[in-house]
Amino acid sequence: MLRPFTLTLLCAFILISAIPAFAVPAGRSLTFDKAAIGPVEFEGTLHNKAADKGCATCHNPNTFPKMKKGGVTITMAKIYAGEQCGICHNGTDAFAAQGTCNKCHVRK
Repeated sequence: MLRPFTLTLLCAFILISAIPAFAVPAGRSLTFDKAAIGPVEFEGTLHNKAADKGCATCHNPNTFPKMKKGGVTITMAKIYAGEQCGICHNGTDAFAAQGTCNKCHVRK
């Protein structure tokens, strides 16, 4: 028979593992509208399909630690240096960020 503490831990683990693993789940998106050249829409379905490297590729203490919009200041300098979005948008894993501004930044 399971002890009450063990049973509580087991229930907590089951509940936590049922929470979606992605910060922006499929069917949802985040819009980042601070850039002067136009907003960027981070589309959950597209990025979840492409995220075969695992969540920790982006959600780690050095990149996007809080999984919260506005938790990190995103800059093109960092992206071009292979940080932040540039971890994947390097021309190998996904289209290169440099020289393809209109793929992310959309003027409306």
